[in-house]
Amino acid sequence: MSECCAPPVYVPPVPLPGAKSHGSVHTIALIGPPNSGKSTLFNRLTGLRQKVANYPGVTVEQRMGRMAGVGRDDLTLIDLPGIYSLDAYSEDARVSIDVLEGHMPGTPKPDAVLLVLDSLHLTRQLMLAAPVLAMGLPTMVLLNMSDLMDARGGAIDPLLLAQELQAPVALVSATKGTGMEAIQLFLNRQSKKVDGKPEQAPLMLPVLGNAMSTHRWAAQVSSRTGYRAPLSAQASRRVDAILLHRVWGPLLFLLVVISVFEVVFSIGQPLSDGLGDLLGRLGTYATDFLPDGWIRSLVLDGAWKGVTSVLVFLPQILLLFLFIGVLEDTGYLARAALIADRVMRSIGLNGKAFIPLLSAYACAVPAIMATRTIENKRDRLATILVTPFMTCSARLPVYMLLIAAFVPNVAFAGGLIGLKTIVMLSLYLIGFLAALVTARLLKSSILKSSDTPFILELPQYRMPTLRSLSLRLMDRAKVFLTQAGTIILSVTLALWVLAYFPLHAGHHAELTESVIGRLGHFIEPVIAPLGFNWKIGIGLLSSVLAREVMVGTMGTLYGADPETQALSLQTALHHDLPLGGAIALMVFFAFALQCTSTIAIVRRETNSWKWPALQFAYMLALAYGAAFVTNYLVTAIWG
Repeated sequence: MSECCAPPVYVPPVPLPGAKSHGSVHTIALIGPPNSGKSTLFNRLTGLRQKVANYPGVTVEQRMGRMAGVGRDDLTLIDLPGIYSLDAYSEDARVSIDVLEGHMPGTPKPDAVLLVLDSLHLTRQLMLAAPVLAMGLPTMVLLNMSDLMDARGGAIDPLLLAQELQAPVALVSATKGTGMEAIQLFLNRQSKKVDGKPEQAPLMLPVLGNAMSTHRWAAQVSSRTGYRAPLSAQASRRVDAILLHRVWGPLLFLLVVISVFEVVFSIGQPLSDGLGDLLGRLGTYATDFLPDGWIRSLVLDGAWKGVTSVLVFLPQILLLFLFIGVLEDTGYLARAALIADRVMRSIGLNGKAFIPLLSAYACAVPAIMATRTIENKRDRLATILVTPFMTCSARLPVYMLLIAAFVPNVAFAGGLIGLKTIVMLSLYLIGFLAALVTARLLKSSILKSSDTPFILELPQYRMPTLRSLSLRLMDRAKVFLTQAGTIILSVTLALWVLAYFPLHAGHHAELTESVIGRLGHFIEPVIAPLGFNWKIGIGLLSSVLAREVMVGTMGTLYGADPETQALSLQTALHHDLPLGGAIALMVFFAFALQCTSTIAIVRRETNSWKWPALQFAYMLALAYGAAFVTNYLVTAIWG
């Protein structure tokens, strides 16, 4: 949309000459239904990086950012959760209501509201407009995705709609950045108040008794304003007929997952190997600049080997998240949620449980926060308790290390799928099955509840943008490197100190006689039945902080051992760990709750230590039992 054809906008009249000005707008709330493009607009207006997804439940708390590009630098934008109505049926709706009414502690009451609606589904989206406008806050209605509406034959008269809603209306495109000048005009005019009152009066709506009546009002408004819904492309309907098919849909989803992991291993493994070689050469090069003795050992054996043993998996992790980002941005994962609703209901969970479980593949912490979209408290608690079973990205370095060390590079089906991919998929599958079985146990016993409907508006198919994918990968890399530079570095340095002392006659202790060695041998009898040695035991203890710390711990301990110092970590593990123990270790990590952050967020969301304690104990017992059986069977079969 060119500048000469700016989107139509209706704004309230300019104050009368001589009217008094009282204060200005400083805080703006951004609200809208899920999939309306609200988070994309938030990123556009603030310049902040925020995850954008095509399903509800991603933004579970208000986010704040300074607005940019509107002629002022003193405006704070609050990004509220994506909701369908202001009925207090979920945590998200309650958060929005509290912020809009000024009851949210630490958050100022908004001076104005930007209401984002998807112009492709305007009739349904207007159901949120009624309660928001009725609150009486100065509000501008932004009809997002106007470029797609125009391209697909849709139409709306924004002036007529503005007159119906008694509020400014503008056609915008958050993706392309068109229509932003209308927002600036609205905010500048709302900064002026007449006689201490806002220029915009509360919307005087007819009494709407329930959601049927609200839908009828929205349909009438759409009709009176000349709204013509865009036609769905014939190709989109044909694709949905296949992707949402009862039989072909799940099979195609499985095929997509297999293809993603196969590409991650076939392309990502060489990239990781190349990065490992580069980091190894850098470490060797740095040796010439470090004096002999404990300083060289601290830098190389402690910090460098520990951190780089984790960093080498960055290419594979980013490649995996690239594919996940593509699937999200195209709208495919929202279809997967509908397919999974049948599975969720078979175990007693609501279809909305799929949203947190899906996002848990990245990290359990935001996934547990995303359970706030689940209205039923018992369903929400059950989802919180099973979410850590999903294979998060922190498990990937452990899996990839052990798979690379112990699983041969064998291909099946004419080279279409490798054994490494099959093992990785199996680890994801057993975590998912453990979540389903546990949820079934909970919902059939202590957390029984009645079914609630699952409502999900499918987003339009879209082409992913390079900007969106790049920001997602940059954020994931930043999180990964931050953990490597803080938690992992701190743990590896502490381990080196414990492996270096006590001193004997001015010389550092042998590894087995060091503080960490004695601790490891003390706990070894407990983990020996699982096929683990004392070094693995130390790794398990350190990984309670964060799962990926396990790899850094192994890098430090094997780097400090004279027998394995010259070997790569994969080779050292293959030399030191039996096959049964290696596979048992993968199974242990698939089930155990090795994450302090997850425990903390469960405590916060349940407001009790009882549930995280029960969760940790249950998952630890399951992990120990499954690892014990795995080690026994593998040893009995393969020796």
